[in-house]
Amino acid sequence: MERKVVFGPVPSRRLGQSLGINNIPAPKICSYSCVYCQIGITLNYSTERREFYSVKKIVDEVSDILKKLKDKGEKVDFISFVPDGEPTLDINLGEEIEALRQFNIRIAVITNSSLLWKEDVRNDLKKADLVSLKIDTVNRKIWEKINRPVRGISIDKILEGIKKFSSVFNGVLLTETLLVKGMNDSADLIKETGLFILSIKPSTAYIGIPTRPPAEIWALPPIEKKVLYAYEIFTGYGIKTELITGSGSGIFGFTGEIEEDIVNTVSVHPMSKKQIEKLLKKANNNWNIMEKLLKKEVIKEIKYQGEKYYIKNFSK
Repeated sequence: MERKVVFGPVPSRRLGQSLGINNIPAPKICSYSCVYCQIGITLNYSTERREFYSVKKIVDEVSDILKKLKDKGEKVDFISFVPDGEPTLDINLGEEIEALRQFNIRIAVITNSSLLWKEDVRNDLKKADLVSLKIDTVNRKIWEKINRPVRGISIDKILEGIKKFSSVFNGVLLTETLLVKGMNDSADLIKETGLFILSIKPSTAYIGIPTRPPAEIWALPPIEKKVLYAYEIFTGYGIKTELITGSGSGIFGFTGEIEEDIVNTVSVHPMSKKQIEKLLKKANNNWNIMEKLLKKEVIKEIKYQGEKYYIKNFSK
């Protein structure tokens, strides 16, 4: 099956129905190897920006998918760059955003923030309508333990880059802080993170926990009390804050090519059994599709906290 760049639409708390662009190819290429990453550990570390796909390929795929979705009565609220790895590693990102303007749909980029010390990255991100910045901690030692960055990058430079970007970005700025049990969930660390986020004035700060199978099985959610305490600290600073603590129950969109829809989506966004059952029902199909994909080893099943999830089998 040919690898597609576009997937979804995927239901998103932040973005509504989000048509995803997987502009970084598998196996995962990233500047981080976060302990909680739903895609798994990073096999190819990089901070070097380069071309992965042509602008034309991305635009053509988006155009094709949007036509199919329109025929099915599906809506799209955002076109979102949310790939297997770090989207700002794509040197064509700014050009791709400009080219996608023709579809008159808002454009979002979900970034781990690690390359915002680069001026060209900040200039590309300024072209988006919405940018979500990952800020799990501002403590260097904890940052190294949770995000496991590639050698040679500095958290101080990253935080300075975030400040520079937030001061000039005219779109919707979001932050996401993912709490991991025993790592960045102490009161002192949360206060430090909250004060930094306050300084960049996001529209909304999201606090999340691992809800899908993580790269490291020991990367667990904090106890509920600590999550609520983090929420109280952020809101106490006057930051508009929301919690993301569920695995998601929204219905995924489909183009009519159900096998491709499932494979393209789970390569980036692991889906629970309940989510896939809803999608199959919407597509007037049944679980035989999943049995076929599992038998071919195109996807694989993972059990996490009592629930079954399905992801792309990247070893095949």
